[in-house]
Amino acid sequence: MSETQTKTQIVLTHTSRIGEDYLKSLKFRYNGKYDKGPHFLILKNGNIVELLDSSVTTQYFESESLNKNSVIICLENLGWLNKDLLSTTYSNWIGSKVEKVKEKKWRSKSYWDLYTEEQTKSLIDLCNKLCEKHNIPKKFIGNNTKITGSESFEGILTRSNLNEDYTDLSPAFNFVYLLENFNDEQ
Repeated sequence: MSETQTKTQIVLTHTSRIGEDYLKSLKFRYNGKYDKGPHFLILKNGNIVELLDSSVTTQYFESESLNKNSVIICLENLGWLNKDLLSTTYSNWIGSKVEKVKEKKWRSKSYWDLYTEEQTKSLIDLCNKLCEKHNIPKKFIGNNTKITGSESFEGILTRSNLNEDYTDLSPAFNFVYLLENFNDEQ
């Protein structure tokens, strides 16, 4: 983490693991010197964990301009899942299991961990506060499709808007609810 910077966008990502495990991985990776963490984590129960002041630059992305311009909000979510053939559960890449999923074919995957309504409500509140604090336009791309030029978009976007290799936020996220309830200027 380094100097403060004027922020122009909020990038939404997810953990791809259970929130508590994600926090532990940030704490212990590289003997506590890991500098690719998000500014905020929103747990499934809606609790917001502030990991860094939103004015600080993190090294979350490979792009220095993205790092300088972005506030990173990470949602607790397992991401894409595989169906366990001998049970009614689905598991992610490290074996965390869930029973309820969103089934939708997207980016070569079919099953997705669900985001919660509590998370989305907390996300709306946090985005409103961050947009006011940093004068970020209250605009939201509102989908998870790769958008050319999204690196310079001023407003709120998802990591999957930046690159088609990313799967966050997934099709399980309720973009319609966010668009209907976010205090946007569009």
